[in-house]
Amino acid sequence: MDTLLAQINMTWYLLPLAAIISLVYNTSRYEDTRRILRQAGKTFTMILFFMAIILGVLVALSYNL
Repeated sequence: MDTLLAQINMTWYLLPLAAIISLVYNTSRYEDTRRILRQAGKTFTMILFFMAIILGVLVALSYNL
């Protein structure tokens, strides 16, 4: 049970990691602050969406192992 809680807590690091990646990526591309934040929000959502898809695939592949 302790390892399951440790894994769940570790997944919370994905949110700030995705936010930082999207901010740094969009800051290097644009100069306008509003555009940076708007594009960073879109990139953040896209990163989380694809990570959720990958998580779903991995859960499906590991079912009944």
